[in-house]
Amino acid sequence: MLENSFQTSLLEAGCDEAGRGCLAGSVFAAAVILPPDFYHPLLNDSKQMTERQRNMLRPIIESEAIAWAVAEITAERIDEINILKASIEGMNVAVENLKVAAEFLAIDGNRFASRSGLPFQCIVKGDGKYANIAAASVLAKTHRDEYMMRLHEEFPHYGWDRNKGYPTKEHRLAIRQYGLSPYHRLSFNHDKGQLELF
Repeated sequence: MLENSFQTSLLEAGCDEAGRGCLAGSVFAAAVILPPDFYHPLLNDSKQMTERQRNMLRPIIESEAIAWAVAEITAERIDEINILKASIEGMNVAVENLKVAAEFLAIDGNRFASRSGLPFQCIVKGDGKYANIAAASVLAKTHRDEYMMRLHEEFPHYGWDRNKGYPTKEHRLAIRQYGLSPYHRLSFNHDKGQLELF
């Protein structure tokens, strides 16, 4: 069972991102402050949940959270500053957009820099340990999947409705056949001669 938060003396926001390993599309980040008594039996690391479960939980999290926010960092920005910095920037933007100010941040992963000066703790696999990080992972993932479904309508041949921009065999083959779209991250490895088909 997930702990609600990393600490309880300060109002804590859990933060996570989605789409870091994709070849195309923006990276999305979320920050969520949950009430101390929040509980839902399905809530877990979003990667351990089905798409249906995530979509079911999203409106529950958004309606019951003390505050939540989702930020998008574009492929152009990712190419400009790199994916790690873009993920950290996204989490910072999400925190800054919270309607209720956080006093402490619980960050999924092992790298972060707080531009607000708020105290924080990085937690490896935090989305499987703390409910507020798990909730952030659900919001980041569902908002990003919704965005990739919109992009799929514009460029259906990459299969983004299924692979969501991740480097699947289907996606890499489509890059070989059709080249890159305006939404592909140019700083990622798309060399047609170097694509590994697995």
